[in-house]
Amino acid sequence: MRRTRPALLLAGGLAALALSVTVTVTIGPASITPAGVWASLGARLGIGESPLTPIQDGIVWDLRMPRTLIAAVCGAGLALCGAVMQSLLRNPLADPFVLGVSSGASTGAVAVIVLGWGGGVVSLSAGAFVGALLSFGMVMLLSLSLGGSMDRVVLSGVAAMQLFSALTSFTVLLSADAETTQGVLFWLLGSFSNVGWADVVLCAGVLAVVMAVCLAHTTTLDAFAFGEEAAASLGVRVARARVVLLTATALLTAALVSSVGAVGFVGLILPHATRMLTGAMHARLLPVTAVIGAVFLVWVDTLARTVLDPQEIPVGVVTSLVGVPAFIAVLYRSRGKS
Repeated sequence: MRRTRPALLLAGGLAALALSVTVTVTIGPASITPAGVWASLGARLGIGESPLTPIQDGIVWDLRMPRTLIAAVCGAGLALCGAVMQSLLRNPLADPFVLGVSSGASTGAVAVIVLGWGGGVVSLSAGAFVGALLSFGMVMLLSLSLGGSMDRVVLSGVAAMQLFSALTSFTVLLSADAETTQGVLFWLLGSFSNVGWADVVLCAGVLAVVMAVCLAHTTTLDAFAFGEEAAASLGVRVARARVVLLTATALLTAALVSSVGAVGFVGLILPHATRMLTGAMHARLLPVTAVIGAVFLVWVDTLARTVLDPQEIPVGVVTSLVGVPAFIAVLYRSRGKS
């Protein structure tokens, strides 16, 4: 039963994800049915004809579908990174942003939007990605110069986070007008409103590679649960594994943040909730966490774009509003089991 339960959870999660994508794509001002969406998909694959009008077809495939899919990819990626970071750092409060990647991405995005860096050639996503990589590079160099232990990595991440957050605030305060400031703030809080198929393909590709890397290191992550010395005694090449996993999760986080902004709480609460269902073995935990994260963020984004329609709420605001009570519930439930 212990072996089949995670498999059933994964199968059920994938079915829920497919159903969620189908249903949420139909939610909005334009009247579109799930059957119409599937028929339109079949028509694009050369099977039958689409019952949708050209306008409805454009709404589905140019607006709602890429947005829904990027929400699924982002949810899966952030949940995956959160689970890996919590195990690697042996810190239950670790999340994908602990390495300062989101702060660096914010600074890069603000440099493009407010200061006009790149002369119109560099996009917002590219600027954010460069900023995220600079922040991660600073964290790695600083932590290695301090000895390279995991606590030094966390402290270096906190230092980078504060530095780049200060740079972002300073730039906006001195150079941005009211309209630009509002746009920057909306992006910083997370938004899927301006994504396209290129963002979906890029983020999904990075997610697939990082997922493969993490799944190849599941036994290593299990060993890290007992500490670095215990992992080394079990034959784990601690330094190499640490660099590989930190780099992989940082690159995935950078790709996601550069496309949609910082979406908090997904990588913090979902790994804890999933462990209650699958246990701590990472071969079971990681894929189920990713699927649950995808389903969660698909519905959060749908709520963000519809609850105050036509006004849109930043996705990061909704994840925090939902995440705080959910995290408190997880804490109380775990206390009852301890």
